Amino acid sequence: MNERKQKIRNSVLACVALCFLAGCAEQQQFKAVEQICVPDTGKAEAMQAAEDVLGKMHFTIAKADAERGLIRTRPLPGAQIFEFWRSDNVGAFNSAEANLHSIRRVAELDITRQGGQLYIGCNVKVSRLSLPEHQISSSARAYQMFSQSSSAMQRLELHPQQKKGMAWVDLGNDTRLATEILKRIEKQINRRERREKIE
Repeated sequence: MNERKQKIRNSVLACVALCFLAGCAEQQQFKAVEQICVPDTGKAEAMQAAEDVLGKMHFTIAKADAERGLIRTRPLPGAQIFEFWRSDNVGAFNSAEANLHSIRRVAELDITRQGGQLYIGCNVKVSRLSLPEHQISSSARAYQMFSQSSSAMQRLELHPQQKKGMAWVDLGNDTRLATEILKRIEKQINRRERREKIE
């Protein structure tokens, strides 16, 4: 019997070790891209490709300055698990965070010409909603902790004190999403160039 338990224990340990190694391998495969070089491409064409990619990812452009080569989006709430058509959660951690918290992302692209080459850089800033709890007097009124709800109807309307204390907390940069945006822009520019050569 002890020999059988030992075999089971070894099998479980082997599975845990394989899962751990698979997790490490996944982390090593990701390589952040801070900027891409797009030779033989005009600034206007790069701006258009970037706007197209951001639009397909459901970002809304807040500012597009062709002279400075700057594109900034409006804050985009993180995709929920049922929004399978969206692609702004890159990686398991970002997907879990977007489903557990109210987060939003702002993408900023910088298109500059250096030494005759055109470079596109991307930075995605992430912030999470911090919502103070409303003080409740008893466990029977727990439904009023975050909103002005009643036991019969749940509402999303906040208490006035909560509105004053509500804030977006900076979580830093989302390098995975920034890398994904740059890769998609590069693909779109390459696809357009191949199409033009064929024509």
